[in-house]
Amino acid sequence: MSHHADGPYGPDPGRDQARPPHVRPSQPPPPHGRAQRDRSSREHRAHDRPPYGTPPPDPRVHPYPPGRPYAAPGWRPTYPVPPIQHPLPQPVQVPGGEGPQGILWASVPFLTFGFGTPFSFLYAALRRGSGKLGVTAAGYGVAVTGVMALFSTDSAAAIALGSLLTLMLWLAGTAHTFAVRSAVFPREVPRNRLNRQAVEVARYRRTLREEARALAAEDPALAHELRIGRPDVPRTYDDGGLVDVNHAPKEIIAALPGMDDEMAERVVRRREAQGAFVSAEEMAVDADLPPDLVPQLSEYSIFLR
Repeated sequence: MSHHADGPYGPDPGRDQARPPHVRPSQPPPPHGRAQRDRSSREHRAHDRPPYGTPPPDPRVHPYPPGRPYAAPGWRPTYPVPPIQHPLPQPVQVPGGEGPQGILWASVPFLTFGFGTPFSFLYAALRRGSGKLGVTAAGYGVAVTGVMALFSTDSAAAIALGSLLTLMLWLAGTAHTFAVRSAVFPREVPRNRLNRQAVEVARYRRTLREEARALAAEDPALAHELRIGRPDVPRTYDDGGLVDVNHAPKEIIAALPGMDDEMAERVVRRREAQGAFVSAEEMAVDADLPPDLVPQLSEYSIFLR
């Protein structure tokens, strides 16, 4: 006797009839329109849900650093990320590098009561090769000539007018020369300041390389994430100019100090044949590089696994 065909106490008389749907007595069927309302509520919540990639509203629970897109672990942007320009060291201030220049030249109109103003601007025009300063010198020369002509007469009114013009020429000429002094005698940055600035920038880049090496030794996975030593791919981390010899293409390796295309080709062949290098010394031996290149390669190369 089959239990699928018969009940436990005999044949089931209603097995060939369609069974009604099972409804629990304690839970009546939902009223008409409830399923539609539930579906509308779910669609409304999905519509109000923030899109993927939106950071949470509370910045205190944000697990990513500022500026990084909020997404799942391992996410990569599909667009090239522009590199962040790290601030370089400020120019070195050299005491006494910019002393006052042209003070004596600007004081000539004051010391000569304005009569030496044309000669000051004539010197400035010749020094700077400026036609505008030459016209100014000619104008002051005409004014000085007029004042001297007024003083040569016996008229009291002419002498008074000449005295007034002399005072104006004295004050205007002195103020004008001090105003244009910086243009006539521009401050020049000493060469030692430029050299010291270059030294500071080089030391700053070396510090970046040391920090990148320390980070790679502590967390190699993060070093790959930051693309340390890979200037050929988009990245935002400044490693100071390091090159990962174990992953960089031939063109990047050839740009290392002392390297050329032939040496870079040997390095890439040995890397593909025997695997990753561990140091610049091993790379120099295996790729048959000149021994004097090892210090330079050690400075700018890194070997990530």
